[in-house]
Amino acid sequence: MSVRLSTVILPVDRWHEGGGATWRRAEDLGFHAAYTYDHLSWRTFRDGPWFGALPTLTAAATATSRLRLGTLVTSPNFRHPVTLAKELISLDDISGGRVTLGIGAGGNGFDATALGQVAWTPRERADRFGEFVPLLDRLLTEGAVTHRGTHYSAVEARNLPGCVQRPRLPFAVAATGPRGLALAARHGQGWVTTGDPKLFEEGTPEQSLQAIRNQVGRLGAACAEVGRDVADLDKVLLTGFTPDRGRPLESVDAFVDFAGRHLEAGITEIVLHWPIADSDFAADQAVFEKIATEAPAQLR
Repeated sequence: MSVRLSTVILPVDRWHEGGGATWRRAEDLGFHAAYTYDHLSWRTFRDGPWFGALPTLTAAATATSRLRLGTLVTSPNFRHPVTLAKELISLDDISGGRVTLGIGAGGNGFDATALGQVAWTPRERADRFGEFVPLLDRLLTEGAVTHRGTHYSAVEARNLPGCVQRPRLPFAVAATGPRGLALAARHGQGWVTTGDPKLFEEGTPEQSLQAIRNQVGRLGAACAEVGRDVADLDKVLLTGFTPDRGRPLESVDAFVDFAGRHLEAGITEIVLHWPIADSDFAADQAVFEKIATEAPAQLR
């Protein structure tokens, strides 16, 4: 077994002042995929530059030729399935079929109230997510869709010619609870975790690793319930939110140790944040690039 190595590039730089060069460099370094957050703003970056995910990915698609591209993750907080489907079909076409949609239920961040709505409760987010994902699946696979749901409607929504990737571009569903894992099992080609957030401050790396093993186990049970083999789903770890924090980026050896333990736990793709100086994702760029070029061979 081997683990795929990917990166996530936050949309904080103007395209012609370094932003575009970063995506091209990610391809040159051999990353499997480069993702970006799909937010209106995010935490400590709220008062600085922050660009839109789908336009950024469209530009990245024209600047690269091999790199897979995607969101990590899109949520219903400010998206509607009908308009999102149209944009994704367009992006999949422009990229030549290199797009993965990371999708999750969303949280209580700035996106949750930016459109003037009251932030949804966890149950309300789960209810919306449970309707959003199946409808988006239909919109990306059927030429015309009519749906009248509790939260979302579509009236003869046309989505010809559909995705380049068939039957549609892949979904990587971010989930740890039973309802989200059921959606991942039914609709996902991948599954995304950041570990157990309750362990970030006080937990140990060993506790975090066991929590991820348990999550993979619950994903397997959810897949079994719908007759799928959990091995058919990519298992994606977005790093930076486990008790290890930035330690895996301190050296190639540190990363290989971290990645090897998570590969054993069932993870098949590890996503590293592209370094951003003076932020939670600060790291030595030279070490980061050395990890990208040297670690995959050591993990095969």
